[in-house]
Amino acid sequence: MTFRQPISRRAFLRRSGLVALGGVLAACTGPTASPSQQPSASATASPPTPTPHEPTASPEPLPDLRARIAQMLLVGFRGLTADEAPKTLRAVGALGLGGVLLFDRDLPSGSNVRNIASAEQVRALVADLQAAAVAGPATVPLLVALDQEGGLVERLTAARGFVESPSAAELGAADDADATRQATRALAAQLATVGVNLDLAPVVDLNVNPENPIIGALDRSFGADPSLIVRQATAFIEGLHDERILSAIKHFPGHGSSTGDTHLGVVDVTETWREVELEPFRDLVAAGLPDAVLTAHVFNASLDPDYPATLSRATIDGLLRGRLGWDGVVISDDLQMGAIRDEFGYEEAMRLAIEAGVDVLTIANQQVYEEGIVERTIDLVEGFVADGRMDEGRISASWRRIARLKASLAPA
Repeated sequence: MTFRQPISRRAFLRRSGLVALGGVLAACTGPTASPSQQPSASATASPPTPTPHEPTASPEPLPDLRARIAQMLLVGFRGLTADEAPKTLRAVGALGLGGVLLFDRDLPSGSNVRNIASAEQVRALVADLQAAAVAGPATVPLLVALDQEGGLVERLTAARGFVESPSAAELGAADDADATRQATRALAAQLATVGVNLDLAPVVDLNVNPENPIIGALDRSFGADPSLIVRQATAFIEGLHDERILSAIKHFPGHGSSTGDTHLGVVDVTETWREVELEPFRDLVAAGLPDAVLTAHVFNASLDPDYPATLSRATIDGLLRGRLGWDGVVISDDLQMGAIRDEFGYEEAMRLAIEAGVDVLTIANQQVYEEGIVERTIDLVEGFVADGRMDEGRISASWRRIARLKASLAPA
């Protein structure tokens, strides 16, 4: 199989100028520098040389390769019940699919019905999927994830009988950590009630550009001050943890300065991104608070001249794991989003994301919908290993991180 050459920065910039701005959402991720300030020397230096950062090998026998690959997938699907999603149920029970991603709407079809109709219905759906997971080859629970940030980005909405939560912008404006923790605990209690165990939140992007169509304009950021974001994100994560819900901070290495939407196409932040955008990630990682880090699809030539962050080994393995010291799970934003799909194609994106250091590969099935995507992806990655384009040890490293994360879901 022939892979395309890395897209040049010139091509990224050209295509960025053609991208229409929009707000369609899928699964995605000291004082701030002003736009007139120049990037710091460390921000514009050559990208860090990536070195492998893998968890210590566990002594127990590894599952077979296909089962390890399956655990790396977080996949969206259609159906309000397990009976309405037979291929997903089979993927969980027979293939060992590692995680599912829930949505209230189905964007490809324009339907307002996808996975969420009521609390009772979601609880039954998740229970059936979890039963299949623990009885299947993996014998471990599913990650059941959604985006429940508060404000405009919620899957459990008032229209479905849930209590809505304040936006990050509202919480940041109040800057009351106790109130944020209390609000997030209430949010997390609703997740726990229906069986969701992973919230793809909080957003820790700096609100550098308030008109940013996918962050600032949607009130998804706590604010522009890194210390404020750390305070608020800490309280948010603690609120999730109070109800034993896992967190995923996003969108690494910072999406707040962008002027475009990666759901729709290439977004180049080379001229707008500043190293100060790393501070919330650095401080939260140093405090040991997040359960996972979710990547952005933004292209930043000062970090990697060839690839957007999700596909960049320099950014994930070099910067996040090496410089910031993160040894936990890395989750990609949706690999079907325009910024990835249109430039690299699905197969190449999968290979590059894994090689970059991504552990959980998000396939939202919200930009395009493919019923058999789980088996096709397992076949694809297995083929990379079989023909020597990927070291099997890279799959095992992700499996170990995921297994360690899932171990934290066990009852206290």
